[in-house]
Amino acid sequence: MAIVVNLDVMMAKRKKGLTELAGEVDITLANLSILKNNKAKAVRFSTLESICKALNCQPGDILEYVPDEGENQ
Repeated sequence: MAIVVNLDVMMAKRKKGLTELAGEVDITLANLSILKNNKAKAVRFSTLESICKALNCQPGDILEYVPDEGENQ
């Protein structure tokens, strides 16, 4: 997938654990873990907004576009 979720990087920079962030964002541990491990197919803007607020970051700090191998640019 061309969109990479760098949530684990931002969590480490902010020294926040999965349980703490899940509580602040009001999302289940399972769903946050799916997002953190780059297994999510989609993310709601409201969830992204809550994560950015809790981590004091921008959406671009969490989401990154990386072209797939062999993809024409």
